[in-house]
Amino acid sequence: MKKPAVNNDYYHALGNRWYDADNDPVAILRVEQQVKNPWVHRQIQEHFGRTDLSIADIGCGAGFLTNDLGKTYTCVHGLDASASSLEIAAARDAAGNVRYQCGNAYELPYADQSMDVVCAMDFLEHVDDPGKVIAECARILKPGGLFFYHTFNRNPLAWLIVIKFMEWFVPNTPKHLHVLHLFIKPAELVGMMDRHGLENRLTTGIGPKFNGALVRSVFARRVLPGFTFHLTRHTLLGYIGVARKPGG
Repeated sequence: MKKPAVNNDYYHALGNRWYDADNDPVAILRVEQQVKNPWVHRQIQEHFGRTDLSIADIGCGAGFLTNDLGKTYTCVHGLDASASSLEIAAARDAAGNVRYQCGNAYELPYADQSMDVVCAMDFLEHVDDPGKVIAECARILKPGGLFFYHTFNRNPLAWLIVIKFMEWFVPNTPKHLHVLHLFIKPAELVGMMDRHGLENRLTTGIGPKFNGALVRSVFARRVLPGFTFHLTRHTLLGYIGVARKPGG
């Protein structure tokens, strides 16, 4: 049986719903950024301790992470295949520090060893060859640079929660927004990074907090105030991490 293709076309038509909708999957992504963005900032500052850094956010979408990084760091690049998403991202770039560009993650338009930090968040599960993306990210990283990732584990529980439950919980979730065969087990991702000269430093799980807001959101079938995520030691569903390119 032919494996289903992931539905990346969904992102092209979102427009301002990237930032406004509470019954689209991107509403959950927005909430998740409240945990992921500070975590990324903290790792960058602990490693570099400065803000004059060149950063590339690959598969940046409408700039949830990119624009946040642009508030602090001096040279931030956002790359995505969706021109309409980049228009929304650029309009929300309050600091004016981000350079957005439409492009292909398999052939990044950046010079070798030109970036201090490269991010591929919520992206590797949307491509057929994540190893090729990681190879490109490693190519453009300077020695001593950091590579950040967030993706989903491949197992029956992730299929049930991330795919099937999401299709029920969030009314505007299209078919095949995520497909199980593109999810990546943590050990597989570490292996891909090892093959391209990136040393994994830290991996941690991330998932929704089980509180009253989560229960209310489930019954309302929309993301309500108080719905939030937290870091966890369990990587059965989603996980976030950082690797380092040796040297520097």
